[in-house]
Amino acid sequence: MDYYWIQWMYMIENTLIAEIYKPANSMTVYDNVLDGRFRDRLKLDDQTGSLTITDIRMKDAGRYQLQTGSVSKSFNLTVCGQTSVSVIEGEPVSLYSGRTEIMDDDVIRWMFGNENTLIAEINKQTGSMTVHDDALDGRFRDRLKLDNQTGSLTITDTRIADSNDYRLQSNFMDMLFRLNVYDEVTSVSVNEGDSVSLDSDLIEIHDDDLVKWSFGNENTLIAEINKKTDRFSVFDYDLDGRFRDRLKLDDQTGSLTITDIRTKHAGLYQLQTNTVIKCFSLTVYRESNIVFLFFSFFFHLLQH
Repeated sequence: MDYYWIQWMYMIENTLIAEIYKPANSMTVYDNVLDGRFRDRLKLDDQTGSLTITDIRMKDAGRYQLQTGSVSKSFNLTVCGQTSVSVIEGEPVSLYSGRTEIMDDDVIRWMFGNENTLIAEINKQTGSMTVHDDALDGRFRDRLKLDNQTGSLTITDTRIADSNDYRLQSNFMDMLFRLNVYDEVTSVSVNEGDSVSLDSDLIEIHDDDLVKWSFGNENTLIAEINKKTDRFSVFDYDLDGRFRDRLKLDDQTGSLTITDIRTKHAGLYQLQTNTVIKCFSLTVYRESNIVFLFFSFFFHLLQH
């Protein structure tokens, strides 16, 4: 391509992400814009001006525009993916689209189950936003909330029957969410700074077993044992490094130990093996909170 200058725009947020300016022999990628969404993942070809995005993620979906002195081209990038989400029965859960804004010509559709029953949609062209909470015999009546900015879907007062596949389709995305709603959750409490072990209740791991530990409502993988490939991994640099150097896996039982606990480690932990699925709700207390609770209880006794 013969060009004097070239610019790449991410059009959903109308943001410049890369440019080449030939007279100054400069080539720049702005991978810190949009909260660092593209950090270390943009590559510009200084000969052709082509843009490469590595390690594609759902939030990269959208329209990209190439602009030069003589050429203007648009590219629609569609990203497909699957996400697992967990929640305790009765609590709300949000299925996030990964968008901060919906394009003016976009149509967002949320569908439920194997039959892809339409339960919610946004049509930006017509300015309509609809939740079909009477579908499926009213299973979701008064429990669906749509975000008109992002297209994300929230289900309130979750029930066991809500466990299923949810599909988000738009002009740029095709996402599948697997929602797990638990009624049996093992509650674990620990003081900040202490260690805690989440027991798998397994005596041993078999040769064909796959053991996975995930954290949070979005089930981010934090540890894994794969006996077939003899892989033993802790992913303690994910989630902004909150678990860095704190995770210990028992290679015999698959139990997980978290050391030097902080309040940011509180939340849901899911264990999944070939034969077992367990959910733990971890509560972390600060010492100041414990002292406050003690004196509150003591003061209450004095009053009576």
